[in-house]
Amino acid sequence: MSEIITTKDLCLWYGDNQALKNINLAIPEKSITALIGPSGCGKSTFIKTLNRMNDLIPSVKITGEVNYKGRNIFSKDTDVNELRRDIGMVFQKPNPFPMSIYDNVAYGPRTHGITSRVKLNEIVEQALKDAAIWDEVSDRLKKNALSLSGGQQQRLCIARALAVKPEVLLMDEPTSALDPISTSRIEELILQLKEKYTIIIVTHNMQQAVRISDNTAFFLLGDLVEFGKTEKIFSQPKDKRTEDYITGRFG
Repeated sequence: MSEIITTKDLCLWYGDNQALKNINLAIPEKSITALIGPSGCGKSTFIKTLNRMNDLIPSVKITGEVNYKGRNIFSKDTDVNELRRDIGMVFQKPNPFPMSIYDNVAYGPRTHGITSRVKLNEIVEQALKDAAIWDEVSDRLKKNALSLSGGQQQRLCIARALAVKPEVLLMDEPTSALDPISTSRIEELILQLKEKYTIIIVTHNMQQAVRISDNTAFFLLGDLVEFGKTEKIFSQPKDKRTEDYITGRFG
């Protein structure tokens, strides 16, 4: 399996505070990689570095490399809009735009210049089907997206990310604001999506990492302590700190 994203000696500072320390990680394509670790250990910072969301924070300084398909995303000729289209993001709290369900999903394709109604209809339907929510909303696409339940809103946000045809989907604790039934629906959806996409998910829920991920990375205080096959990390961790975390001795 080839790697789609690799990081090399990646460091990041917020002002004087170093949040990531020499992260070297290779993420295989069309797989699910879970990032685990206690709060404030660098997981969300790491994931936001992969599509340059951290560029939006003035005090950030980054050294090292993030290579996407073999090219360093920090190089001068990177088109950041294109990068964010290829590497989509789904956040912790569902954040649909205050507009119709249809317009939420069509928003990205429109900003990338697609204006044909026929084409937009196709894209919207396919994205909603891929996000396993089409059957629930197909008869009310003109309704405001904010009228949906939390779990439906999160699947809509996933559909919105899929509509621009990304290759990688970053998910920052996508189920932490949801009830157990919605959580299991999103987990089922993530497992289906890995046939077409590479998924990197930050999760506080270790059972979730075990249930859905192929590989797990354990972060602690800005360091990448351990990375490997999920079953191996949870059954035979190499590092004592990983073992202490997954057995609940801290965190």
